[in-house]
Amino acid sequence: MTNESASNQIDDHSAANPPSEEDRIPDPVLQSFPVRYAGFWMRFWAYLLDLIVVGSIGRLLINPLFRALDISLSEFNMFAPISIASAVIFYLYFVLMTKYFKQTLGKMVFGLKVIDLKSDKLSWGTVLLREWIGRFISATVIIGYCLVAFLPKKQGLHDLFTDTTVIHTER
Repeated sequence: MTNESASNQIDDHSAANPPSEEDRIPDPVLQSFPVRYAGFWMRFWAYLLDLIVVGSIGRLLINPLFRALDISLSEFNMFAPISIASAVIFYLYFVLMTKYFKQTLGKMVFGLKVIDLKSDKLSWGTVLLREWIGRFISATVIIGYCLVAFLPKKQGLHDLFTDTTVIHTER
């Protein structure tokens, strides 16, 4: 078989089986590529890396500030200043990184990206619902994260609420 006939067979196969509309990335530049949804384990490792980043940010910013202001770092109830400050940093990190970059540092390292299945852009409402309320619900109902392993578009409970998912960006 010559290179030209092999090339024609590949072209014919791609033309006969184009990616379906629901398997396309909403970004107009990348619409011709099929989507690779990120599964449970890839998202899990990215999230663990994000927790290390958030913990480090907290230790670098909050601990020195609280020591300078003589605020207790040893209280560990829900309304302790350290708990509130840690929660604010946690949610700000996820909301701002997802809104402005469509990915957190953990997702960047693993080549993952959050997309809205209906449009090109993640709105503030979508990001806030996904990262703040949706993450809280998914964390309290652990099955919310486990859904990623079983659903066809690899969506967690927080993704289902906002019609988003996480995809691989590497080609």
